[in-house]
Amino acid sequence: MTRTVIESATKTVIIGFDEPFCVIGERINPTGRKKLAAELEAGDFSTVERDALEQVACGAMVLDINSGAVFSNKMAEDPRYADNNFVEPPLMRELCARVQALVDVPLCIDSSVPAALKAGLETCNGRPLLNSVTGEEERLEAILPLVKQYNVPVVAISNDDTGISEDPDVRFAVARKIVERAADYGIPAHDIVVDPLVMPIGAMATAGHQVFALVRRLRDELGVNTTCGASNISFGLPNRHGVNAAFLPMAIGAGMTSAIMNPVRSVEMEAIRAANLLMNHDANGGAWIGLSKVLDAMKESGASFAEASRAAMDAGARTGGRRGGRRSRG
Repeated sequence: MTRTVIESATKTVIIGFDEPFCVIGERINPTGRKKLAAELEAGDFSTVERDALEQVACGAMVLDINSGAVFSNKMAEDPRYADNNFVEPPLMRELCARVQALVDVPLCIDSSVPAALKAGLETCNGRPLLNSVTGEEERLEAILPLVKQYNVPVVAISNDDTGISEDPDVRFAVARKIVERAADYGIPAHDIVVDPLVMPIGAMATAGHQVFALVRRLRDELGVNTTCGASNISFGLPNRHGVNAAFLPMAIGAGMTSAIMNPVRSVEMEAIRAANLLMNHDANGGAWIGLSKVLDAMKESGASFAEASRAAMDAGARTGGRRGGRRSRG
């Protein structure tokens, strides 16, 4: 079976067809978060640190670290602050270092800037996931050598120089191209995690059907693990968490093995834990029972999901307990 191994200094997470669904926390990302971007520009990492701790407490097995920011207030002193190529590499180093000092889960290094990806690879302990490569020729030539040099797995996004196709057969062909080009560098298919690109269901009525069919093909024909930006499916709709919570178990049933998502949402995490249980990826129901205790504590105390999860994690640490769904190396 295909197994993609991601590591921190002390933890190993395996993405695989016979493994619990891998939740990759998306919150450390200044894109579209003006307040967070302003904090980072001011050298304030308090929100990043809080998001790291909350996401792990709520069940994130890997944390995505996105450095996509420009520092608009500093442009007057130096116009290079308007350039992601200038801002992102040192910011990525700082983000990775600070998060690693707080939590022990593996990281997913996320940037469109190759120099920022390299900075993250140089800073991260263990074996992080690199996010991402596409089928664009320039991107393949820039990223695949890094993947080979640092021996890390990579997210492969199914778009190329022609853009994002609405045709699922075209997106599958792009994924095949990336897997084949990676093989030319000696990168095995088990180190490719394909993002087949989830379209918004509000704009494309067949988006759910498309992605489920694509995931099955990627698993059966290419033998690769898969991921997605889970909330894309509900973009533009009301009650987005309800749509996401329906989408995730259906994607898991189709064979999807991970998602980049917000774990600080009890409804989505409850759906994932239930799917793991039903897919026989939760031995003896330990993770489901643990989540149920957290949800019960929420109701009794009025705490948020993050607060109740953190209290349960702290109690487990005091009693020597271990959380389900993760593997510890050695």
